[in-house]
Amino acid sequence: MIIAQPMLGVDPELPLWRVFLFVSQLGAILAVVAYFARPLCRRVFLSPLTDWRGHILTKLLLAMIPTVVIGLLLDDFMEAHFENVRTGPPATALALIVGAFAILWIDRRFRSDKPMSFDDVTLKQAFWIGVMQCLSMWPGTSRAAATIMGGMLLGLTPRVATEFSFYLAIPTMVAAGGWRLFKYRGDLSADMLGVVLVGTAVAFVVALAVIAAFMGYVRKHRFTPFAIYRIALGTVVLLWYLRR
Repeated sequence: MIIAQPMLGVDPELPLWRVFLFVSQLGAILAVVAYFARPLCRRVFLSPLTDWRGHILTKLLLAMIPTVVIGLLLDDFMEAHFENVRTGPPATALALIVGAFAILWIDRRFRSDKPMSFDDVTLKQAFWIGVMQCLSMWPGTSRAAATIMGGMLLGLTPRVATEFSFYLAIPTMVAAGGWRLFKYRGDLSADMLGVVLVGTAVAFVVALAVIAAFMGYVRKHRFTPFAIYRIALGTVVLLWYLRR
C-alpha cells in the first residue's frame, strides 16, 4: 500500500489515507476469522480452561505484549519517517530485498518437517514470535513473513508457524486499526466512510482467496518463489523511485 499510494497520486499524509492504510486491513482480518472459524472456535471455547498455559488466548496474549509495548513507543516515529512519499518507497524496497534473503536462509537452514500441531507451540515461542512481529513496523518487512520466519527460527514447522501467524494477525490488526481510528478520530468524517468500506470489502475478498491458496502451498513447498518476488519487486520500486 505504501508503494501503491504515490503511484496512484495519493497523499499518504492526509488523514483519510492514514486511517485507510490500517483500517482497510480489518477486511483481511475478517477473512482470517472466516477461514479459520471452525478451528478457532474449537480452540477458544472448547479447550479446557484448566490448561491455561496451552490455551490459544494465553499464547496470543503473550505474543501481543511486545507488539503493544514496542508499537506504542515507535508508532509516531515510524509514521513520521516511513509513511510518506519521500522515504516510504525506498525503505519498503530495502526491506523487501533484505527480507527475501532472510527468507531464503531461514527456509533452507531451519525448515522442519517433523510432526507438529498448533498445541505444541510453547509460551516462550509465542512471546518471541510477538517480538519478531515488531519488525513489521518497518514497511515492506511483512507481518506474515516476520512471524512465519520467526516461528521457523524457533523450531515450528512452516504450517504451524503460518497458522500461528494468521491467528496472531487478528488481535494485532484489530489493535492497530483501532488505535489509528482513535488517533485520528478528530479528522474522521462521513465522506471517508465510502472509501474505507470499499477498501475493507476488497481486502476481505482478496485475502480470503489468498489465505486458502497459501495454506495449501506451505504444506508442500518452500518459500523460494516469495523471496524471488520480493527481490524483483524491491528492485523495480528502487528503480522507479530513483527515476522519479
